[in-house]
Amino acid sequence: MDHNSTLFHPKHLSTVAQVWPELEFNWRIVLATVIGFLGSACGTVGGVGGGGIFVPMLTLIVGFDTKSAAALSKCMIMGASASSVSYNVRVPHPTKQVPIIDYDLALLFQPMLMLGITVGVALSVVFPYWLITVLIIILFLATSSRSFYKGIQMWKEETILKKELSRQQETLVNSRGELQIDAVYDPLGPREEKSALQILCFNLRWKRLLVLATVWFLFTLIQVIKNGLVACTTLYWVLFCLQFPVALLVFGYEATQLYKEHRNRMSTGNIEAICEASIQWSPLNIAFCAVCGILGGTVGGLLGSGGGFILGPLLLEIGVIPEVASATATFVMMFSSSLSVVEFYLLKRFPIPYALYLMGVSILAGFWGQYIVRKVISILKRASLIVFILSGVIFASAVTMGVIGVETSIEMIKKHEFMGFLDFCSSE
Repeated sequence: MDHNSTLFHPKHLSTVAQVWPELEFNWRIVLATVIGFLGSACGTVGGVGGGGIFVPMLTLIVGFDTKSAAALSKCMIMGASASSVSYNVRVPHPTKQVPIIDYDLALLFQPMLMLGITVGVALSVVFPYWLITVLIIILFLATSSRSFYKGIQMWKEETILKKELSRQQETLVNSRGELQIDAVYDPLGPREEKSALQILCFNLRWKRLLVLATVWFLFTLIQVIKNGLVACTTLYWVLFCLQFPVALLVFGYEATQLYKEHRNRMSTGNIEAICEASIQWSPLNIAFCAVCGILGGTVGGLLGSGGGFILGPLLLEIGVIPEVASATATFVMMFSSSLSVVEFYLLKRFPIPYALYLMGVSILAGFWGQYIVRKVISILKRASLIVFILSGVIFASAVTMGVIGVETSIEMIKKHEFMGFLDFCSSE
């Protein structure tokens, strides 16, 4: 079983023939480039990737089969997220002397997301096409609406803050004649003079990166070995179940650390947040984060995304500021998407020239998307723009995936195709 886990799972379709168009200059490639660039730019800024836009674009405009489109979508998400991360590690935190990527939250959610992707892949084999379509539409619309509401709240708070600033401008200047409150919204304006190399070194936490890379390697190794086995054999299920203790061990360690540190801070009267999340790290909230992480990964497994459609809004919901939520979600998504790209490459599921071209487009989009949006935020002093972009990308994905899903389901009904649950082992 591989991570070709998309709403458009090939077994649900009447035709599964591999279709790889030639890479040549025409209106299709131009339109796909524009959509891919905008989707990658907005997706990485919002921290959601954009898989819900890429798959329909690659199938309807370029002409790829759904299996190859899902694989190329992962390549685009990986390219954009890697580019975005490389930009973010050169940017200081907007309000604190801490890395802009919250490694505590990354370690907490990454193993659960990767475990959820495995569950999502298994469900995509069993669930009927129409049910996946309904679940995706409901979840995406709910997430998009909640994010939009969150953005409106932040916009109102920013408006009040800006009005207050205009009244107190003379008393809110620092020694350099700048508004002190600018630091709250200016991701590119550090409070201390630091060189680019100092910011980069400060933002990188090598021990945490090593743990995340180790988890990524173990999951990738398990999936690669499992792909070469016959489904439902003893060794197959051993490898499948092996992913659970790996994920739970890392999650449990990080959750325990957060809980202990939170309890110690509370006992000493220190109410400062341990990480960017403003929630209390109680067992109930930790369990909630675990469930949401698995849910995000499961959606990623069903859809072919990196799980950012859940993680991005979730980070905002637990009190993470937009700039850090975007950077952290994109960082985690880089690992989850690259896992699938490695598998797809070994399985020869996408044409290399197209993958390199689209990844190149996404890499440029990821960098310039971050640069332009953060510049605009620093000028307008409105970090809520990130939340609105996130909401817009999720809503656009709900529309595109929903329309195509409904059309395909209708075609399946007309052709009297099987619309019920499938057997996992016989479907593999």
